[in-house]
Amino acid sequence: MEHKTQLTLAVLFQVLLQALAFDCTPGFQERNYLVQEASNYKKDQFIVKVHFDDCSGNEGLEFAISNPDFRVGKDGSVFAVKDAHSSVPAFYILATSAHAQDSAKVHIVGGEDGPSRALQEPLVIGSETVLHRSRRSLIAPPISFPENQRGPFPKTIGRVITDKEQGIRFQISGKGVDQEPKGIFKISENSGDIIVTRSLDREQIDMYILQVETTDPDGKIIDGPATLYITIIDQNDNKPMFREGPYVGHVLEASPTGTTIMQMTAYDADDPNTDNAVLRYSILSQTPKTPSPNMFYIDPEKGDIVTVVPPTMLDRETLETCKYELIVQAKDMAGSDVGLTGTATTTIIIDDKNDHAPEFTKSMFQATVKEGFTGTIVNLTVEDKDDPATGAWRAVYYIINGNPDNNFKVQTNPKTNEGMLLVDKPLDYERSAFHTLLIKVENEDPIMPEISFGPSSTTTVQVTVLDVNEAPIFNPNPTPVVKPENIPVGSIVVTLNATDPDILQKQTIKFSLFQDPAGWLVINSENGTVTTRGILDRESTHVLNSQYTALFHASDSGVPPATGTGTLIITMLDENDNPPTVYPTIARVCEDSKVLNVAIFGAIDKDRQPNTDPFIFELGKQPGVEKTWKVSQINTTHAQLSMLRKLDRANHVLPIIVTDSGKPPLTNSTDVQVQVCSCKNNKMDCSTASSFHISLTLLLLLSSITLFCL
Repeated sequence: MEHKTQLTLAVLFQVLLQALAFDCTPGFQERNYLVQEASNYKKDQFIVKVHFDDCSGNEGLEFAISNPDFRVGKDGSVFAVKDAHSSVPAFYILATSAHAQDSAKVHIVGGEDGPSRALQEPLVIGSETVLHRSRRSLIAPPISFPENQRGPFPKTIGRVITDKEQGIRFQISGKGVDQEPKGIFKISENSGDIIVTRSLDREQIDMYILQVETTDPDGKIIDGPATLYITIIDQNDNKPMFREGPYVGHVLEASPTGTTIMQMTAYDADDPNTDNAVLRYSILSQTPKTPSPNMFYIDPEKGDIVTVVPPTMLDRETLETCKYELIVQAKDMAGSDVGLTGTATTTIIIDDKNDHAPEFTKSMFQATVKEGFTGTIVNLTVEDKDDPATGAWRAVYYIINGNPDNNFKVQTNPKTNEGMLLVDKPLDYERSAFHTLLIKVENEDPIMPEISFGPSSTTTVQVTVLDVNEAPIFNPNPTPVVKPENIPVGSIVVTLNATDPDILQKQTIKFSLFQDPAGWLVINSENGTVTTRGILDRESTHVLNSQYTALFHASDSGVPPATGTGTLIITMLDENDNPPTVYPTIARVCEDSKVLNVAIFGAIDKDRQPNTDPFIFELGKQPGVEKTWKVSQINTTHAQLSMLRKLDRANHVLPIIVTDSGKPPLTNSTDVQVQVCSCKNNKMDCSTASSFHISLTLLLLLSSITLFCL
């Protein structure tokens, strides 16, 4: 019984296969495939098998898949590419043959995108799994149509097929029909013929994807939409273009044969999958053609430009020019005779490297300089065959011997590359009349390892120093002395010392006064003794911080005579020769004031400690003054003046005596005017006492500030 059942199932299976093969429809035999129990996939694991048939033998059949985690074999079997867990609920497979193109969708059970309603459960017969086939009544075979076709238009380029009865209508939509660019394609509503209305340009749009439907006469959709792919076949209508110019390449001189200089690539707008866009490169011309007409080569496929001559022929110093111009051609159709061409000009520059050492033009240079001079004394000339625009030519100079005191240094003239030898610190004839310097020259850039510096890279400079009459020098300069102020006229201040640097010449020195702001001094012209002709006053405006400055000259007997200047600084010791004075000398008080304190007085003294404070304040002798006024010492510099009773409005003049702490002390009496004023509504009226007017509030404020500063 079991055997008969298996036989029956086998027969049914064969019948089913024959039914599926009957009435072939180009494309995938199923639009939807189901993969159950999605989980972790292992590399090369079989997933599902799809079935495509273009009804013409599947010539040139190729598959493409939307999920890179999977691949499709030539027989339609789908395998995992690597160990992975697929989180994508579905993916698409596109099949293309010489006669048809179609797509199918593979659903993964458990994903977000479940199978479509057209997917049916698989039928299991024995060990074979067969998917039910939903037979389609509307078929839109892919269409290929060349660009740049000549008229007349419109032209029929294909047909949509249906097995429905008569009375249906075809309609089409999509980009190129009712979307921009509109009106390129039409469909015959009765026959399903696809019509193009004008010539097409593949470089603008290379494929149109349209939707086709069938309707009844009332417009009700019967079938569809079916996707119609119209592929525009490329024509070789675009020549190659070099779009990245200007093209400039650099290569070092003496570079090895085969050195890559640059790459030139052209663009072709034609279909990159055809020979229409396969380019080949060549060099059409080289300018100049010396020393070889073929100094460079371009890779036909990559566009790399390389050197093809020996390194000795790339010597920049022997070339006619270090700049070459090449005309490069790109030809499509893989370089065949029928290919279109485009050209561009590129410039190749032979760059210099430091393969020539700089050399002095002379083995010895001479210079003469006067002692005391600073500046350039000789220009050292060199020759260098390298490129003047590079560090391989620019010279750097070093003094390697003969400059122990760093009197000399060398600077490079940026325009001429000469070495400017200059005296940086003045030379002394009496110390050394001759100097011999050894100078080396190099370049800013390191010299090539195979090149060495020769004897011409060093030179000798002989410097002769000429004697000049130098001015006498004061020693010390400045000369400091300390003297008390008020010393008698004719007192000796100091004897200045000056010497002549010209020790090889016997010369006499004369002294003279150059600047004496206060006119206090005089100098003996023979021996330099400075004496006073006026009283030294430390408090003079010519004295700053107790120091007085005067200038003197010392002149030798040379021809012409030379003169040096010396400075004398006299620091003056203070004497108690200035009595103190009282401030302020005017005070005001309200007649009805309950506070009898009138003012706070201070004292100033032009002298310095110990000839200033502490000061002693007291009232001067005046009849009845001690019964009305009182002076109280506040601190070492201030005292308080107070009334002993209220007074009517009037002016009072009080003698205030102040004494400093000098030895002997000095005393000074200052008359202080005290005004007793009327005060009402915070205003002080002193009109009957004086012409001054002041606010009572301001007076109190001033008194508070004065007391705060104590």
